[in-house]
Amino acid sequence: MFTNDEINLMCIYNTGTREGLIAELTQMRGYLGADETELLALADSVLGKLRGMSDEEYAELDLFPDFEREDEK
Repeated sequence: MFTNDEINLMCIYNTGTREGLIAELTQMRGYLGADETELLALADSVLGKLRGMSDEEYAELDLFPDFEREDEK
């Protein structure tokens, strides 16, 4: 459902709750400039997916950035 880039972004701003993450990403998005189109698109994609899922579905996500997964190998 989420790309690796989306998971990494979610890990950076994760507050432990879906609503908290939505709030943090929304706030972060407000600081981005118009030239930061890739990050804007990534944030919008994550926000859309988070808004479309339940808290229960969110709780089942494994929110660990890729670099941590690489260390475990």
